[in-house]
Amino acid sequence: MSLLGSRVLRTEDPKFLTTGGVYAADLRDERLDGAAYVTYVRSTMAHGRIVSIDTTDAAAAPGVIAVFTADDLDVDGLPPKIPFFPAPMMNRPFLAKDTVRFAGEPVAVIVTESPQQGEDAAELVFVDIDPLPAVIDLEQAASDEVLIFPEVGTNTMIAAPATRPDDFFDGCDVVVTARIRNNRVAGAPLEVRSAAAAWIDGRATLWTSTQAPHNVKKSLVDTYGLDEGQVHVIAPDVGGGFGPKIDPYPEEGLLPWIARRIDRPVRWTETRSENMVAMGHGRAHLQDIEIGGTRDGKVLAYRLDVLADGGSFAAIGAILPVAMTKMMAAGTYAIPKIDFGVQVVATNTVSTVAYRGAGRPEATAAIERAMDLFAAEIGMDPAEVRRVNLVPAADFPHTTPMGATYDNGEYEQALQTALDAVGYDELRAEQARRREAGAAKQLGIGVSTYVEITAGPNPVTAEHATVEVLPDGSARVLTGTSPHGQGHATSWAMLASDSLGIPMDRITVVHGDTDLVPSGVGTFGSRSLQVGGSAVFTAAGQVVDKARELAAGLLEAAADDVVLDTDAGAFHVAGTPSVNVGWTDVVAAAGDDGLKVALEFAGSTATFPFGAHVAVVEVDTEIGEARLVRILTVDDAGRIVNPMLVEGQRHGGIAQGAAQALLEEIRYDVDGNPVTSNFADYAIISAAELPSFELVTMETPTPANPLGAKGIGESGTIGSTPAVQSAVVDAVAHLGVRHVDMPTTPEKVWRAIAAAAGGDDGTSSAVAGSGFGATAGIDADTAAAIESNPDVGA
Repeated sequence: MSLLGSRVLRTEDPKFLTTGGVYAADLRDERLDGAAYVTYVRSTMAHGRIVSIDTTDAAAAPGVIAVFTADDLDVDGLPPKIPFFPAPMMNRPFLAKDTVRFAGEPVAVIVTESPQQGEDAAELVFVDIDPLPAVIDLEQAASDEVLIFPEVGTNTMIAAPATRPDDFFDGCDVVVTARIRNNRVAGAPLEVRSAAAAWIDGRATLWTSTQAPHNVKKSLVDTYGLDEGQVHVIAPDVGGGFGPKIDPYPEEGLLPWIARRIDRPVRWTETRSENMVAMGHGRAHLQDIEIGGTRDGKVLAYRLDVLADGGSFAAIGAILPVAMTKMMAAGTYAIPKIDFGVQVVATNTVSTVAYRGAGRPEATAAIERAMDLFAAEIGMDPAEVRRVNLVPAADFPHTTPMGATYDNGEYEQALQTALDAVGYDELRAEQARRREAGAAKQLGIGVSTYVEITAGPNPVTAEHATVEVLPDGSARVLTGTSPHGQGHATSWAMLASDSLGIPMDRITVVHGDTDLVPSGVGTFGSRSLQVGGSAVFTAAGQVVDKARELAAGLLEAAADDVVLDTDAGAFHVAGTPSVNVGWTDVVAAAGDDGLKVALEFAGSTATFPFGAHVAVVEVDTEIGEARLVRILTVDDAGRIVNPMLVEGQRHGGIAQGAAQALLEEIRYDVDGNPVTSNFADYAIISAAELPSFELVTMETPTPANPLGAKGIGESGTIGSTPAVQSAVVDAVAHLGVRHVDMPTTPEKVWRAIAAAAGGDDGTSSAVAGSGFGATAGIDADTAAAIESNPDVGA
């Protein structure tokens, strides 16, 4: 394979920079001519029994075509993705029937001639709900005092306790414990959820903003009892996914039923507030960590107990603590003993789903905070503690106590490269100067090392690719991946061009249409290049092999003697390039069968990207405000195909990770009312809060696939979050603060400083039983007062 990384073209750019993308809400398709508009009426209560739903006035409102409630439906909800949960927890209905379980759950649907008429009519639907106690707090949910599903008898979705041997910390000079919180966040894609549906010649066609069109197709096939050939799913341009758009939601799943019922196409696009309160959220862990080791910095034992929020119905987020957080609990460290326990509980909130990193950031945040707390306790530099415990390069492949087998890595090189590049010693010297001077603005330096799993867990799911050379010498690539900003059209064309010798501008990449692409898994988990890209690369290589056989016949030579000149795009006998045949000749020789290869590719194993991040913040100790002034990252994703695309993925990931550490948090009040339902309340990060990122590249090719590539889309999020959080804590550590929970808002930092001055360093994180608004380093009464006031702490 040639050095693909030298090319930095993006074939998508001309469209997006001129005419723009065509998203689900922008569709102008004759199959949607005359479409009606769908508006959902949502519960304003987090938990309660539905007494009645009066739609009389709404049905008589201008432009209203139909109004439906659960009593009108003859189909169940979408099939569950994780069928081993107790049935009521996983069977989410299209519209709430009998009971509502979170504020924002759809209870009725209105169909109108225009979207504005739907908004007006929705205000006329009267929903009478008999309130039930809402369960928002994770520990309260775990107690089962109030049950969200009484018929199940518990709020627990998963319980896998730690083993807790009595001698677990034997031999440790120091054992540090802490309770930390990994805050609930929103995916907040620029394009909210949007879909359209029509029945055409007895087939259901659904256009939807999704990361996995074939996944949506399977859901519709199962829901409506249709044959595979009766469902057509199309993903137009998708304006951001970040995980919450992997699986379909009731709002889009019900559209084919509505279209068939009214015998007319329908369209639906949610508002930003609907997106914030009804699309799946991410993270939401309460973590108890315990770490022990020797005073020379060697960690001997680590325990992590996770109490995770599954939300109102069991979705993919409920299994991530077991499938991903547990697997990656060891991080980059060679820790001899690790113990992991998890309990996932239902609450009266939106279900948790995958969100950029999906279980791996939670594991990294826990072990990195544990390392910092351990370093503080023994008085050792946090970077040095990490160095002492990193898995040595000679020990790969390395199997952790959690059973993950890391393919390869240069962890110490990544850490040292980051420290050297950022000028770590100089930063520490500047920090010492500010501390000695008693400056109001103190400097904090946060270090993190990380490893994550991509295209996993094992076994690696296969991905489809078809590569076909057409009669005019151009090529077409079909891929089961479905991009939403990753630049697959560029990368897959590069891979095909590199093998075929056909210019990129003569290669068309087709994706996101289940009629055109026979199968596909989709784009998530940083799997696309190493699985989908390897599929394209492998298929293109096999096309060349077929073509060499055909060219050999045309050249009257043995196939083994024929070579492809990729610069000229022509086949010739080795040593005689003047006599050659081109792709048009070869395709003609192929006859009616054409020249194409279709295959499914799966790598030999998952891969494990890694890296090191260093964040630098300034904290104004008088008001608690933390400002990120530098962040330098070393991210190793194996062999790089397109540097510009990799840089874009790193930038986006770093921004989202820093956002969680500094600002972003989905919050509910004690009654389950969402108090961060728009961008005025949810402090989404912007360029104003971010410095220019300093990126250093490493390449450690993996043997797991022919490209040597690992994933990169989530790495920035995984490494930056703990680095930024650690930097904030480090800035005020000399004042006695050991920990501040994310997001490290000015109020939390200010209160932590005040509490430390009063003798509470926050190491054990005094968070008296709350899953929301938890603030380290304050007393339980103050914490409770803050958490009960929805106007405080945002």
